[in-house]
Amino acid sequence: MNPNRIMNSKTDTDTALDQFTENEPNIETAADYSTHEGEQNLEGVELSIEARLEALLFASAHPATVGQLSNALQATSRRVKIALDSLETNLLSRGIRIQKHGSKYQLTSAPDVAPDIERLLNLEDSSSLSRAALEALAIIAYQQPVTRPQIDSIRGVNSDSVLRTLLRYGLIEETGRSMSPGRPILYSTTAEFLQHFGLGDIKDLPPLDPDLISDIADSSEVANEGA
Repeated sequence: MNPNRIMNSKTDTDTALDQFTENEPNIETAADYSTHEGEQNLEGVELSIEARLEALLFASAHPATVGQLSNALQATSRRVKIALDSLETNLLSRGIRIQKHGSKYQLTSAPDVAPDIERLLNLEDSSSLSRAALEALAIIAYQQPVTRPQIDSIRGVNSDSVLRTLLRYGLIEETGRSMSPGRPILYSTTAEFLQHFGLGDIKDLPPLDPDLISDIADSSEVANEGA
């Protein structure tokens, strides 16, 4: 084999490598598009107490009390209550709301998005309440806790069937017994009732006509006397 040919081939290879090196971008000064720095920055951000509250309410399968939230956050009840009020205000422009039932809080969807949710979940209208059930439910909502004899007296008919329906739907619950003769069961609305009607609190119910309130009070007194 010709030694000169071998040397020429080596020289050509070296020249090609030198040209490649000269054209190669400077790796040290090239932009770093990795996400490590962003991840470090995100990890370094401390979440506000409102954000942590939102996470707790989202994760909780049941409404939570201020005491439970305070214990989880290791914060005072006063601070948690202030944060809940702040979170409630911040959520007004979003699709979820804070719902309060008694002393318990939970997250629920905003009333305005109910039609969207119904279409998404293919909910049927067959589960709508009858007029009689709505009538009894309204009495319970405004008079709670209230007994069946009181409901019957106001409606003028027996309410056993509609009460069973409302209990089955989870819109009302038994909350004790009255001290009146016979110790009838007391009924109150549930958190599901608030969610079903898009209410954040039972206090958000529209006010009743004063004359209607007087009539209901008279009917309740008659029911208590006959019990």
